[in-house]
This record gives sequence, C-alpha cells and structure tokens, in this order.
Amino acid sequence: MKIISTNISTTKTIFHNKKEIKTGIFKSPTFNEIAITKLNIIGDEQADLINHGGEHKAVYAFSSGHYEHWKKELKNQNISFGMFGENFTISNLSEEYIYIGDQFRIGTALLEVSQPRVPCFKLGIALDNKSILKLFTQYYCTGIYFRVIEPGVAKTGDEVILEKEAAHNISIRKLFQAYFDKGYIDYKSVLSEAYCLKELAPEWKEKIKKKLSLN
Repeated sequence: MKIISTNISTTKTIFHNKKEIKTGIFKSPTFNEIAITKLNIIGDEQADLINHGGEHKAVYAFSSGHYEHWKKELKNQNISFGMFGENFTISNLSEEYIYIGDQFRIGTALLEVSQPRVPCFKLGIALDNKSILKLFTQYYCTGIYFRVIEPGVAKTGDEVILEKEAAHNISIRKLFQAYFDKGYIDYKSVLSEAYCLKELAPEWKEKIKKKLSLN
C-alpha cells in the first residue's frame, strides 16, 4: 500500500437548503509534506469538532480502488481523489482485511485503526447526490479513521506499512456491516466482541451499547 493522494482543506462556508453551513469536507490534493499531530493534520480544518477530528478521528483514509466503483454507481466520471473527505487516498486499502487496533507506519507517523466512518449529510453535498448516504452505507467500504500513536510527517508516494496486527478478527467492514445490515445474522456476537476492544473508539462503543441495550 502507498499514499496515492494527500488531501487537505480549510473550512468553507456554503449555503445548503437555504441554511449557512461551515464544512471542511471539500479537500483537494497537495504534494507538500504534511504534519500529522495527535489531534489532526496541520493545515486541515474541521468545522464540526464534535463529529470530526480529535483523538480518535485524527486522520481519515480511503481506498483509491473505491473510486472506480463510485464513478460507475453515481454515473459521474468527475469524482476525484479527496472528494470523499479523506486525508489520504491509499492504494489497496481493504476494509475487509484491516482490523480495529492494527497499526500502520504512514510516512514517519504511526497510526492505529480506531473506527469505521459513518457518513453525514455533508458527503451528499460534496458529491452533489442525495442518495449517497444510503448507497455508501450499503456498500460497507467506509474508509478508515485512525488515532495517532506517534506524530510525524507524510506525503504522496509514501509507503503504508503494517507494523502491528490486531489479535482478533473484527475488521472495519465486519464491524460496520454487523451494525448497519439488518440481515446480518451474527451481529450481536460481532458487536459484543467489538465492544470489548480497548482500541475501539468511544463513539462506537456508545453506538454498540445503545444498539445492544448494554448497561
């Protein structure tokens, strides 16, 4: 795996449904080396600090391989890297084989997989498609949020190297599908196991707690 595109954005104010909205989802590629800190990437801004950025969503990565699917699905050949709001577009980034707690060396930084991405309405704005939230959820390829174990720098072309593999089988895709797929037969055992993982972000622990009515 390697970084195909590095994407950042300052926040922008737009009008949507006659309302003023501030967002950082409109990311564009940069060929400059970027600095990865414990809470975010320097130069990349988030408007909603409750739902974006922070310790457990410091960095967001998305597979370059998903773009061809979405170009066909949305009948839009103009979709380009960064349009899903990702900081890093990475080759061969498979949610099926990346697990909560896996640690990757990206540039000089060490990042740990913390949770899947749950899309918000701003993705629909970015892609100018009202159906994308439903389609994105049903596709189960969500991209990956990371927390930062060791800050560092990275740039387009850098290798992405697995340094520590999690000792369980709860992948990003498996967790997301168990939560959102109403036909997922074994969802309770998958979510119960995921809930016990110390590496899983608190946001997802709370989601699982509510879904399983845990006390």
